[in-house]
Amino acid sequence: MAFNRTQRPYRGPRRTEREPLPNRVENTAVHSPTLVLFVLMATIGVLGYTWFLLNPDNRGDWLPYALVITAEFVLVTQALVSMWTILSGGRDPRDFSFHHAQERLFDGESVDEHNLEDHPQYWPMMLEEQPVGVDVFITVYGEPVEKIRKTVVAALAMRGEHTTWILDDGRSDVVRDLAEEVGARYVRRLSSNGAKAGNINHALTLSNGEYFAIFDADFVPEPEFLYETVPFFVDEKLAFVQTPQAYGNMHNLISRGAGFMQSVFYRFIQPGRNRFNAAFCVGTNVIFRRTAINDVGGMSTDSKSEDVWTSLRLHQAGWKSVYIAVTLATGDAPETIEDYTKQQLRWASGGFEILMQSNPLSPRVRLTADQRLQYFVTATHYLVGITPLLLLMVPPLEIYFDLRPVNLTVTWLTWALFYLGFYGLQILLAFNTMGSFRLETLVMATVSFPIYIRAFINVFAGREQKWHVTGGSAKRSSPFNFIIPQVLVFLFLVLTSIVGVYKDYMHQTLTLATGWNLTNTIVMGVFIIAALREPRAMRLAASRNEADARDAEEEREASSGRARLNPYFGRAEYLTVRPDAEPALAGRRADADIPTATATATATATDPTLTYPTRRSLK
Repeated sequence: MAFNRTQRPYRGPRRTEREPLPNRVENTAVHSPTLVLFVLMATIGVLGYTWFLLNPDNRGDWLPYALVITAEFVLVTQALVSMWTILSGGRDPRDFSFHHAQERLFDGESVDEHNLEDHPQYWPMMLEEQPVGVDVFITVYGEPVEKIRKTVVAALAMRGEHTTWILDDGRSDVVRDLAEEVGARYVRRLSSNGAKAGNINHALTLSNGEYFAIFDADFVPEPEFLYETVPFFVDEKLAFVQTPQAYGNMHNLISRGAGFMQSVFYRFIQPGRNRFNAAFCVGTNVIFRRTAINDVGGMSTDSKSEDVWTSLRLHQAGWKSVYIAVTLATGDAPETIEDYTKQQLRWASGGFEILMQSNPLSPRVRLTADQRLQYFVTATHYLVGITPLLLLMVPPLEIYFDLRPVNLTVTWLTWALFYLGFYGLQILLAFNTMGSFRLETLVMATVSFPIYIRAFINVFAGREQKWHVTGGSAKRSSPFNFIIPQVLVFLFLVLTSIVGVYKDYMHQTLTLATGWNLTNTIVMGVFIIAALREPRAMRLAASRNEADARDAEEEREASSGRARLNPYFGRAEYLTVRPDAEPALAGRRADADIPTATATATATATDPTLTYPTRRSLK
């Protein structure tokens, strides 16, 4: 990579406040006037449907009416707050101070002095004329080694000098060897106390960078991650910068449904929360200020959802957060029903824990009014996932017992008009914001209620939620081990549809209840078919992964003579291929008592908690 003197990214032209650097913006829809129009229309639709439901003249039988009112109250409340948050998302958090810091982030004089132009991963970083130390933590817990390799190699290659660590709670010798091979530092704990949060807290006792980034093992960072996030820390009250979770494996019903379900949150909700200083951490693709975490006693280990709990404590302590809707790491959405179930169970448990253990509306919680509302919506969000069960039961009540949610004087056409004013405009809003409406999202939202009910019961009863990673390498179970409630509900809906069609045939009329129930049956059926197909799809995927792993291993063996990426272990090889850099780098190595690969291997045999010294401790 060669730059002329005016284009060097580590010493680019200085901009004035009138000529800021162009922003990297992916989500232009959030600034669109059309979005405002659709949100206002959807809000009117929500209010109109609410008026229709609450009108006493429209009330039907109490049981189905109560089910509908309960479900729609949750949905309408969440929809109104979400739309308000979306409308608040037009402000870009990158102000002049950010751009000013970003222009001066890389220490151009040091880059020139040490001839590091072609090695951006070694470019020293500066904030307010002070050197910046960044540790990059990659948390590992049994993921496939090839998946870990991609993430670690990408992390090592990020622009800006940093130290990459593999935090291996899976205690895998293969991962340890991988760390040595690619040049990352390796940490293995004696226990798994505190799960992922405990793993990070342990690493913080071994490292000393002023900032630390976190990536899950399956999230591959972009080279400019540090360049786009570190400049925000010129604000001394900023605790963390969060970036989106983007997925690159959306090739089946489960992964597409799981991925698209998160899209609105990452593209519109989180940006809107910047205005209220309520954007929270999602556990990966995030960078923290160490002093902020120290201020709240480390990453929260009281929950398996350490991300949102840590965010809550930071906001209570007066720290600030920033979210930028720029994809700086790409990972994997859950591909199997087992992974999806465990992921959603963990996330929902974290939300319900906040609701029951630290209710944001409580006066004892030190938050602003805006933050209270945003955290309350987060804590109650997964109640939305329970509402489909209530609505699924409404048509059978009419088919079996002639119980209706609305008065008989209300025609199905009148009901449909108000219903479309709510859901129809929601779908139009989805088209406007996402470019399309994804049926996979509807399917997954409809069938996931057993997961959220279980999470609610677990939290209410105080049951411990076991930690699971998404896409681990553990032996797979049958998907039907995780969807017994869904299968039973599907069989019930099939039977109800048969009864409904028979009754309509006898009365020579098609009722809304039968049509509604048939629709629900089809949606559940799509999910059951996906479950039937999953074992074969997983076998084919495993075969492809094994073949890819063999090819990668052969490639590594063929290239074993090339220079390695390790900035310390590979330094001698680096000096060989870059003679012009030898004086400066040789000087650095002479100042540092850098361990050798052999010494590290010896330490591994005697001490299961293995670390390499940090860059700063070596100086």
